[in-house]
Amino acid sequence: MRAPRRPRPTAGGSEPLPLADSLTELTRRLGTPPPPALAAVFGRWEDVVGPDVAAHARPLSLAGGVLVVAVDDPAWATQLRFLDADLRRRCEEVAGPGVVARVVVRVRR
Repeated sequence: MRAPRRPRPTAGGSEPLPLADSLTELTRRLGTPPPPALAAVFGRWEDVVGPDVAAHARPLSLAGGVLVVAVDDPAWATQLRFLDADLRRRCEEVAGPGVVARVVVRVRR
Protein backbone atom coordinates (compact mmCIF):
# COMPACT_ATOMS: atom_id res chain seq x y z
CA MET A 1 0.00 0.00 0.00
CA ARG A 2 1.29 3.42 -0.97
CA ALA A 3 1.66 6.23 1.51
CA PRO A 4 -0.74 9.12 0.99
CA ARG A 5 0.64 11.97 -1.07
CA ARG A 6 1.59 15.07 0.80
CA PRO A 7 0.71 18.38 -0.80
CA ARG A 8 3.72 20.16 -2.16
CA PRO A 9 4.31 23.68 -0.92
CA THR A 10 3.91 26.38 -3.54
CA ALA A 11 6.70 28.78 -4.44
CA GLY A 12 5.55 31.10 -1.66
CA GLY A 13 5.77 28.30 0.88
CA SER A 14 2.03 27.96 1.47
CA GLU A 15 -0.14 24.94 0.84
CA PRO A 16 -1.89 24.63 -2.55
CA LEU A 17 -5.42 26.00 -2.80
CA PRO A 18 -8.40 23.79 -3.56
CA LEU A 19 -9.35 23.95 -7.24
CA ALA A 20 -12.60 25.86 -6.54
CA ASP A 21 -10.67 28.54 -4.66
CA SER A 22 -8.09 28.74 -7.46
CA LEU A 23 -10.82 29.19 -10.08
CA THR A 24 -12.50 31.88 -8.01
CA GLU A 25 -9.20 33.74 -7.67
CA LEU A 26 -8.51 33.39 -11.41
CA THR A 27 -11.92 34.72 -12.40
CA ARG A 28 -11.49 37.63 -9.97
CA ARG A 29 -8.16 38.52 -11.60
CA LEU A 30 -9.72 38.32 -15.07
CA GLY A 31 -12.57 40.61 -14.03
CA THR A 32 -15.23 37.95 -14.51
CA PRO A 33 -17.85 36.82 -12.02
CA PRO A 34 -17.21 33.77 -9.83
CA PRO A 35 -17.49 30.34 -11.50
CA PRO A 36 -21.04 29.62 -10.23
CA ALA A 37 -22.32 32.87 -11.78
CA LEU A 38 -20.57 32.14 -15.07
CA ALA A 39 -21.98 28.62 -15.07
CA ALA A 40 -25.45 29.99 -14.42
CA VAL A 41 -25.39 32.40 -17.37
CA PHE A 42 -23.59 30.13 -19.85
CA GLY A 43 -24.99 26.81 -18.66
CA ARG A 44 -28.58 27.97 -18.33
CA TRP A 45 -28.63 30.22 -21.38
CA GLU A 46 -31.74 28.56 -22.84
CA ASP A 47 -33.55 29.09 -19.51
CA VAL A 48 -32.51 32.75 -19.57
CA VAL A 49 -33.61 33.58 -23.12
CA GLY A 50 -35.94 30.74 -24.08
CA PRO A 51 -35.43 28.07 -26.75
CA ASP A 52 -36.41 30.25 -29.72
CA VAL A 53 -33.86 32.97 -28.93
CA ALA A 54 -31.22 30.43 -27.82
CA ALA A 55 -31.38 28.86 -31.28
CA HIS A 56 -30.07 32.15 -32.72
CA ALA A 57 -28.07 33.74 -29.88
CA ARG A 58 -25.27 32.55 -27.63
CA PRO A 59 -23.22 34.20 -24.91
CA LEU A 60 -19.60 34.86 -25.88
CA SER A 61 -18.10 36.49 -22.81
CA LEU A 62 -18.94 38.02 -19.47
CA ALA A 63 -16.47 40.37 -17.80
CA GLY A 64 -16.79 43.61 -15.92
CA GLY A 65 -20.57 43.24 -15.87
CA VAL A 66 -20.74 43.23 -19.68
CA LEU A 67 -22.34 40.20 -21.32
CA VAL A 68 -21.40 39.89 -25.00
CA VAL A 69 -23.92 37.89 -27.02
CA ALA A 70 -23.49 36.67 -30.60
CA VAL A 71 -26.53 36.38 -32.87
CA ASP A 72 -26.77 34.85 -36.33
CA ASP A 73 -28.85 37.57 -37.97
CA PRO A 74 -29.33 41.34 -37.59
CA ALA A 75 -33.03 40.80 -36.86
CA TRP A 76 -32.10 38.81 -33.74
CA ALA A 77 -29.71 41.59 -32.71
CA THR A 78 -32.61 44.02 -32.84
CA GLN A 79 -34.80 41.62 -30.86
CA LEU A 80 -32.18 41.16 -28.12
CA ARG A 81 -31.57 44.89 -27.88
CA PHE A 82 -35.32 45.38 -27.49
CA LEU A 83 -35.34 42.76 -24.70
CA ASP A 84 -32.28 44.23 -22.95
CA ALA A 85 -33.97 44.95 -19.59
CA ASP A 86 -35.68 41.55 -19.52
CA LEU A 87 -32.43 39.79 -20.42
CA ARG A 88 -30.54 41.54 -17.61
CA ARG A 89 -33.34 40.72 -15.15
CA ARG A 90 -33.32 37.04 -16.14
CA CYS A 91 -29.53 36.90 -15.80
CA GLU A 92 -29.89 38.37 -12.33
CA GLU A 93 -32.43 35.68 -11.44
CA VAL A 94 -30.06 32.84 -12.42
CA ALA A 95 -26.65 34.35 -11.59
CA GLY A 96 -27.28 36.94 -8.90
CA PRO A 97 -27.44 40.71 -8.71
CA GLY A 98 -24.82 42.79 -10.48
CA VAL A 99 -23.41 39.96 -12.58
CA VAL A 100 -24.80 41.38 -15.84
CA ALA A 101 -25.09 45.17 -15.89
CA ARG A 102 -24.96 45.63 -19.66
CA VAL A 103 -25.59 43.49 -22.75
CA VAL A 104 -23.67 43.98 -26.00
CA VAL A 105 -25.03 42.19 -29.05
CA ARG A 106 -22.86 41.27 -32.04
CA VAL A 107 -23.91 39.75 -35.33
CA ARG A 108 -21.81 36.71 -36.24
CA ARG A 109 -23.05 34.56 -39.07
